[in-house]
Amino acid sequence: MSRTTLDLWVGFFVVIGMAALLFLSLKVGNLASANFSESYVIKAQFDNIGGLKVRAPVKSAGVVVGRVTDIAFDTGSYRAEVTFVVDTQFQFPRDTIATILTSGLLGEQYLGLEPGGDVEMLKSGEAVQITQSAVVLEKLIGQFLFNKAAETPAN
Repeated sequence: MSRTTLDLWVGFFVVIGMAALLFLSLKVGNLASANFSESYVIKAQFDNIGGLKVRAPVKSAGVVVGRVTDIAFDTGSYRAEVTFVVDTQFQFPRDTIATILTSGLLGEQYLGLEPGGDVEMLKSGEAVQITQSAVVLEKLIGQFLFNKAAETPAN
């Protein structure tokens, strides 16, 4: 094999390796996820969003149906307002429940939608009325320790 052919093969594998690294970095950063071409915008307000981030998945029954597009603080209600898009092929009733959930014990947080039974569907720009905030692990540990301290008998 000549030197030129060997250099060509090495260059080919280097390009393949760089493309694989780019693909992997996009997957890890949630940037290569499905872009929903036709979608509608929904809003929801939460008392605590925990570690929810922009571009976090919106899931229903474990299926990704959308993405979080914006997180803002509402100065009128002093709550976090989460804006997200849902693909138009997935329609949700007006009494849908939005919950901030965690993948695993310490995994990423995502927005979960649990459909209700209303016959009218959410339209673009409307807000989910029933929400459940994120469970903050530090708060749970603090409550557990406080309850344990209260149970100990006084001397």
